[in-house]
Amino acid sequence: MDGKSVLSAEYQEKLRQFKIKTRIDNEKYLRAHPEVDVMIGEFLRFCPPADIRQFAAGESRAQTH
Repeated sequence: MDGKSVLSAEYQEKLRQFKIKTRIDNEKYLRAHPEVDVMIGEFLRFCPPADIRQFAAGESRAQTH
């Protein structure tokens, strides 16, 4: 690619707004459901990823011990 976006400016703005709304919705859900934090903590305690930085970056194939 030559560095130019294939999305129109209008669609880029819609996508940006969608991402913001999604983050807000996710945050509201997690605040309303503190048990999710407990579940994630327990999962990580019993199945720690081999590379925590890779795992935190969203690499779904991070190996576990």
